Amino acid sequence: MEHRKNPNRMNRIDEEFKKEISMIIDQDLKNPNITGIISVTKVKVSKDLRVARVYVSLLNCKSKKNTLEGLKNSSGFIRSELAKRINLRYTPDLNFEVDETLEYGARIENILKEIMPDNNGEN
Repeated sequence: MEHRKNPNRMNRIDEEFKKEISMIIDQDLKNPNITGIISVTKVKVSKDLRVARVYVSLLNCKSKKNTLEGLKNSSGFIRSELAKRINLRYTPDLNFEVDETLEYGARIENILKEIMPDNNGEN
C-alpha cells in the first residue's frame, strides 16, 4: 500500500521554511555579493525532506547573477541556521532559483497601460 505524506504538513513545512529563510537572509546574512531587496516568494520542500527549492525575487540588485551566486554560496550557512530554528530530523539542501513572476507581472502591467486608452472611468 502506498504511503502518502500529509499535504497540510508539507504546506506548513514550506511556509515555515519560507519565513525562516527570509529572516535569515534579511538579518543574519553578511555576504557583500548579495545586494538589493531579496524576497523569498516560495519554498517547495521535497517529500523526503532532502531538497528544498527556494524561489527568490531580486529587486534593485547590482547584478542578479552575483546575488544568486552569493545566495548559493551562502546556502550552507543558511541551512545550518535553519537547523537551529526548525526541529526536523533532516535539514534539506537548499537550491536557490530566481522567481521572475513579480517582474513579469510588472512588465505586463506596463504593457497594458501603454495599449489601453486612459478613459478616466468612462465607458
